[in-house]
Amino acid sequence: MSKTNRKQDALDYHSQGRPGKIQVVPTKPYSSQRDLTLAYSPGVAEPCLKIADHKEDVYKYTAKGNLVAVISNGTAVLGLGDIGPEAGKPVMEGKGLLFKIFADIDVFDLELDTKNVDDFVKIVKALEPTFGGINLEDIKAPECFEIERRLKEEMNIPVMHDDQHGTAIISAAALLNACELQKKKMDKIKIVVNGAGAAAISCSRLYVALGAKKENIVMCDRSGVIRNDRANLDPIKQEFATSRNLNTLAESMKDSDVFIGLSSADCVTADMLKSMAKNPIVFAMANPNPEIAYDLAISSRKDLIMATGRSDYPNQVNNVLGFPYIFRGALDVRSTSINEEMKIAAVRAIADLAKKSVPEAVNMAYNAKNIKFGKDYIIPKPMDFRLMTNVSMAVAKAAIDSGVARKTITDWDAYAEELKRRLGMDDSIMRAITNKAKQAPKRVVFAEADNYKILKAAQIVRDDNIAIPILLGNKEVIQQIIEENALDLEGVQIVDPALEPERMKKYAESLYQKRQRRGVTLFEANKFMRDRNYFGASMVEFGEADAMISGLTKNYVSTIKPALQVIGTEAGVNRVAGMYMMMTEKGPVFFGDTTVNVDPTVEELVDLTLLLEKSVGKFNIQPRIALLSYSNFGSNEGEVPEKVRKAVKILHEKHPQIIVDGDMQGNFAINNAMLKDNFPFSRLADAPANTLVFPNLESGNIAYKLLQELGGAEAVGPILLGLKKPVHIVQLGSSVREIVNMITIAVLDVQAKEEDANPVKRRGILNRIAKK
Repeated sequence: MSKTNRKQDALDYHSQGRPGKIQVVPTKPYSSQRDLTLAYSPGVAEPCLKIADHKEDVYKYTAKGNLVAVISNGTAVLGLGDIGPEAGKPVMEGKGLLFKIFADIDVFDLELDTKNVDDFVKIVKALEPTFGGINLEDIKAPECFEIERRLKEEMNIPVMHDDQHGTAIISAAALLNACELQKKKMDKIKIVVNGAGAAAISCSRLYVALGAKKENIVMCDRSGVIRNDRANLDPIKQEFATSRNLNTLAESMKDSDVFIGLSSADCVTADMLKSMAKNPIVFAMANPNPEIAYDLAISSRKDLIMATGRSDYPNQVNNVLGFPYIFRGALDVRSTSINEEMKIAAVRAIADLAKKSVPEAVNMAYNAKNIKFGKDYIIPKPMDFRLMTNVSMAVAKAAIDSGVARKTITDWDAYAEELKRRLGMDDSIMRAITNKAKQAPKRVVFAEADNYKILKAAQIVRDDNIAIPILLGNKEVIQQIIEENALDLEGVQIVDPALEPERMKKYAESLYQKRQRRGVTLFEANKFMRDRNYFGASMVEFGEADAMISGLTKNYVSTIKPALQVIGTEAGVNRVAGMYMMMTEKGPVFFGDTTVNVDPTVEELVDLTLLLEKSVGKFNIQPRIALLSYSNFGSNEGEVPEKVRKAVKILHEKHPQIIVDGDMQGNFAINNAMLKDNFPFSRLADAPANTLVFPNLESGNIAYKLLQELGGAEAVGPILLGLKKPVHIVQLGSSVREIVNMITIAVLDVQAKEEDANPVKRRGILNRIAKK
């Protein structure tokens, strides 16, 4: 290998900064001697020289751009006070874990044994070459203000004291939404702030930046109201000193609109709350015990909105909603600072997210049915994965717009996908399918619309413009479930078969004509139509809906039978089959047949393979098909290997264009290196299979369920193949997310059938795909 190539290999190696799952996992390969020579001597010299020539290349060749220092001197640890740097270290390590879990940011915690501001600043400033950002933590006031101010002025990387700004940002988002719910305006509200430390000062400053009037803020400390006539007043407190004739917290609370508590437990009484103005807002954020107990507060006034710092009550003001994503956005554009514009962007992004429909995964995480914007939900939950994209992107945009970013993002969709990948949410194929579905939403009839999960899924696909739901069932029951769960399905069509005698008669007559020579009488056909699976399938058959979803509360057979009798199979298809799309870490793998054909013959295996090949192709994926058995190319004899080998032979002879091989064992099918070493003649030797055909239903069903439970793969399906018009069946007890996935697949299925019927349109789509 030439010297030039070795240099380039070393540079390529050191620029591989891919996110790791946990902090101790290396971000670059290390399994071979060659990897080690690139990582250190002699390969490491090349990136060193590049960085020496151009200092900004440190972000390209090292982990600096994803590394934050959490730094404290232990002078204000939680509510424990000045307990020293060693005692504060567990908190700093915990903060590092939160950075990694929520935003995939690597952290090194540093505990400094100094209370001297000059020494503190000097030490941290000297660390600038190592870190991409500095998170200051648990430093007492007033020193924290001076330390942050000087570091922001003297350093060229983002610096933020989270105790100040984190609480300010989250509580400000909560305050904006609480004011909206209580019909109060920021420039009119009278605010009482109890506590005058770093968080209280920063909160008050940010509220003013968002429209509150400084003259409407009264701040209290241990000595009472901070008045401008107080002797020896601290310069920091002077900023919010009042000229009003108030002396105590109780006096200040009278007729106030908002109470902000950043002080100590049980300093507020029920009488104080009762003296506040109509529709008050109370943020009692002292930890672990708030300024007034939650139960006492809400029993004192019914018109109150309450927030605390605790996770066991609604509206937890938790800094984890902010700091991971603020730093994520700042790091990703190599911001030189975290400025006011970025903080305000974070406030508005957090506030806006609380008004959006809550994902089912978040409901499940908090054992709730339908969390929605209101007095008990004014800020998002910490486990809401959308914070990563919404807040990080808002902060990054604000950094770019305000001129402090050294890197510009132009493709925001790609950035959003990168953020999702960092959290292990790289379901790019489902996003691609969803985006395609949104281009032309189709009418999907839900045969089990008297079920909360179905209705929640219907709301999601309607809101996201994936599908146009049609709800099938008793109107009164459906409306009651909608109202009980506060679902937003206004304007969605509800069809009650019991109120549609003419339509039912039309459908029954059609079924009778199709099945009269298969033992179905007209009386029986009318009886069948009382079953919503028959009625819904008939809607699809008559073009009154484009697809049907069912199966959540019924077994597979009772759902598939009506579809087969009413709609039938595609031209040239002898039987239907079931397929699962398994979302694995290595990408999607398609399994079939997993639900329909118990023990397919040779000819049926051929038909199944052709069905799978066509269906996988609809996802714009080149099918690479392995027919599985317990043998590798005749290494074992038996009924199953023999059947599989005969099917492969027919496929090779009659369909040579298809990439297919077998018989082979499952591990060889997905490990092409092993396959190539042992069976280099195989048509799958150059790349692994992405479509697996099982010799019987038993093996396919067992395999997908084991992979789902032990391998952590997400199963999308079962996708029903071979019907003339789309009917898809969800598993018994599916989650809302799984139902939404199936609806999306159904819409894609409709689009694909329309494209198949329009060759010109199909060619245009294929040409666009080829160009990409």
